[in-house]
Amino acid sequence: MTLRPGVRFRRPTGARLPSRPGRKVPPGAGRPAGRPRRVAELVGSWRAALRIARREARRARGRTALVLAMITLPVLALSFLAASYDMAKLTREERIDRQLGAADAVLRWTGDVPVVQDRWGESWYTQGGATGPTPGRPVTTAEVEALLGPGARAVNDPLLTSVTFRVGDRDASVPARTLDLGDPLARGTGRLLAGRAPAAPDEIAASPAALRRLDVRLDGTVTTVDGSATLRVVGLVEFPDDLGPLVVRHPSTASATGPDEGTTWLVDLPGGVHDDLVRRLNDRGILVSTRAGEDDQAGPHLWPAGDRPTDVNDLGTGVLVGGLGLLEVVLLVGPAFAVGVRRRRRDLALVAVAGGDAAQLRRVVLADGVVLGCVGAVTGVVLGVAAAFAARPLVEQYANGARYGGYRCWPAALVVIAGIAVLAGVLAALAPAWSAARQDVVAGLSGRRSPPRHRHRWLALGLTLAVGGAGIAALGATRPTPVVILAGLILGELGLVFCTPTLIGLLARVGRTLPLAPRIALRDASRNRAAAAPAISAVMAAVAGSVALGAYLASDQARAAAAYQPTLPSGNVLVSQLEPNRPAPSLAQVTEAARDHLDARAVAAVAEATCDPARGPATICDVSPLPPPEQVCPWRASDVLSAGQRRQARADPRCEQRFGDYYGPYVQVLVDDGSALPILTGATPGEAAAAAATLRAGGVVVTDARQVRDGRVAVAVDRGDDVDRPPARTVSVLAGYALPVDIGPDRLVLSPATADRLGLGRVTTAWAVATPTTPDRTRINAFTRALRPSGTVAVTTEPDRPPDRDGPLPLLLAAAAGLITVGAAGIATGLAAAEGRADLSTLAAVGASPGVRRMLSLCQAGVIAGLGSALGIVAGLGTAALVLFSTNRQYADSWPVQEPYPLVVPWTALGVLALVPLVTMLGAGLFTRSRLPVERRLD
Repeated sequence: MTLRPGVRFRRPTGARLPSRPGRKVPPGAGRPAGRPRRVAELVGSWRAALRIARREARRARGRTALVLAMITLPVLALSFLAASYDMAKLTREERIDRQLGAADAVLRWTGDVPVVQDRWGESWYTQGGATGPTPGRPVTTAEVEALLGPGARAVNDPLLTSVTFRVGDRDASVPARTLDLGDPLARGTGRLLAGRAPAAPDEIAASPAALRRLDVRLDGTVTTVDGSATLRVVGLVEFPDDLGPLVVRHPSTASATGPDEGTTWLVDLPGGVHDDLVRRLNDRGILVSTRAGEDDQAGPHLWPAGDRPTDVNDLGTGVLVGGLGLLEVVLLVGPAFAVGVRRRRRDLALVAVAGGDAAQLRRVVLADGVVLGCVGAVTGVVLGVAAAFAARPLVEQYANGARYGGYRCWPAALVVIAGIAVLAGVLAALAPAWSAARQDVVAGLSGRRSPPRHRHRWLALGLTLAVGGAGIAALGATRPTPVVILAGLILGELGLVFCTPTLIGLLARVGRTLPLAPRIALRDASRNRAAAAPAISAVMAAVAGSVALGAYLASDQARAAAAYQPTLPSGNVLVSQLEPNRPAPSLAQVTEAARDHLDARAVAAVAEATCDPARGPATICDVSPLPPPEQVCPWRASDVLSAGQRRQARADPRCEQRFGDYYGPYVQVLVDDGSALPILTGATPGEAAAAAATLRAGGVVVTDARQVRDGRVAVAVDRGDDVDRPPARTVSVLAGYALPVDIGPDRLVLSPATADRLGLGRVTTAWAVATPTTPDRTRINAFTRALRPSGTVAVTTEPDRPPDRDGPLPLLLAAAAGLITVGAAGIATGLAAAEGRADLSTLAAVGASPGVRRMLSLCQAGVIAGLGSALGIVAGLGTAALVLFSTNRQYADSWPVQEPYPLVVPWTALGVLALVPLVTMLGAGLFTRSRLPVERRLD
């Protein structure tokens, strides 16, 4: 009898089951039972497949542990984040409880206008229809208590202020809260961890983070920066909403702030909160927050506590990013299932001989993915939630900055994460399952391999997806729409994954001319495409994403550097006064301290123009240069223009602005005799001399040449003392000089004599210091300490190069991609080594040296890591170029004019990624045993 694969013996139609004597055969026996029978067969088939998968998982413990690790780790991380995010999102009741503490209600003054609020006091609108706070005289605590009625009590809780302390040779600013922690109403808002509440003006309580910043312990003392007060730390306090540095002062402190806009009160209401009281308080612009109402977040919830989905694009972006992660896991796990199928060729062939059809063979392999996916999902979810609960104190302190609302784990998200993990296992086993169902039964029983058949439809599908994905990404970049861009990138990546097996086959043909070890490595990759192609694709996906994002970040940094305008010449220093109510240091004091600690070459006072109070009060005072009418841009940056108007505006030289913003350019008006100008602008000696001569002659200096017409500049002074009437304007036409510099904002510089003639005064607000090099932090601290007796100052320096906005992010991305590359190459190399023991035995039998195995492992890792990295770099650079080109096409017709993105290659990140294959090959060569096995071939 001849057995053919996939053929099962069947009874003739209508045949009946044999019956024993005395047994009645039920009617219909032997005939098909219809749908119930098919369902029973399906359930039985899956039950048997799951039992086989469970037995195989116990037999191949190394491969099982590898697959479980790759599935469990992402599930653990996502479960940790989901549980932590849900615990961090507070419900309304939790937020209200933290605000109220032991109080019955919290009152917030919004403005001197009646308001209408919701039941929680979180949203409101004015009865006149306006939104936002309205200026007016703040309500005092006595007025609040009068509004509340007899027996009520209110405790003022003003806004946070900042207090600067002297800590050794540095200054430390800490947010300060003025509150009586000993009051029963305020006691519930914070928690005393140690010590007692402050009871005098010279006592404070501090949070643990504030103690670390101030370098002080409980019962220690701290000194304010001006040396006017020494305060003792008598308590260790914690506010659940703010775990950062914070000090609490007693309300009797002389410097405590009084009632101000946004002031809040904690109130005790013997009669409780009722509608008439809320209405009466709302009429005075006061919002009332109470515990009234039921929390709509109680019970099981689909979204995190206190949160609701607001943007479909954000949700779509999250789904697509999760899809990329799922694809990466599938590509990493796929080789392990492919090798498992090849190791079980004989078992699967026996199933086929026993009558199993192609569907049953697929179920046997898919059951491996179901079992390992379920085990990995359950393990990852349990470990992730446990880790979130265990790490809660650390995450609250160092990541969230506030206490969580409670222990919860967002069950809906955990179910989705677990389902995705099972789906990842099934998808990873899908391709090996289809290949197992198509294998030759005779070759499987004999242990021989059947060479893979090249299917052109996969190559055609891959090219179609790659081209279509690139087009979709380009379309999304022109909008720009992140969801569409990500969808295009995912489709393009899938296309490259489908093209990878064909590329491996082509490289194997080219490798015929290579030496022995790389030739065998390429041949094994070509023969075992089911394992090699997913590993190469996983490396390619990780590297492509890292390179694309790195190139975008590098291009964005170059764009920001091109648009960056320094505020000072490199090395120079601007010293600003922080306490305007105190007398400013004299120029001599600043000069002496700057020469002693900053090696200053020149120091000049920087004075800004103001309206002279001797000529009467001026509520409105504005000084600005008036450009000639023919130099005024007919469009503003905030105007909405048609396509034709945008083209005209972009081509008009009058519309070019250096420091223009959405509302118009800003011009700094200074009063100077020419001494501070070269320090602030970096003008050459010739330019500085010409500017000083113009100022001595009674003219003005500007930094925008378009404001000068025939050597003259029109200066407008708007002055008024009534906000309800337009100010009076006087225009003076003076001799002008355009200083050709591109440092700092647009400036209008008046001489002292010209300022007096225009009715303007001057106030010294800063000092410009010319230094040979940019001073470091130690020298700046010594300089500020020298000026402490005269007041507190702030020092501004200009870095030698534009600041790096991204920091080490591109390198971190490259490192993450390199880690995935090493892992994927190591997995594929180990699986290939386990699969190729017979080939190694053959090599040993024909006399190959032990070093051949090391070289073979090195070349196998090089094929995976090198080919995946090369494809990833090309795909990443192409993706970045496509996105940047599409974005620049959008900017080419935009208004206002925006700087285009240059295509910058992230060479540092590429260098890291180029070294990763070498490191992977070196690791494979070092950790591979050189002794070749000599085994008896079974086939």
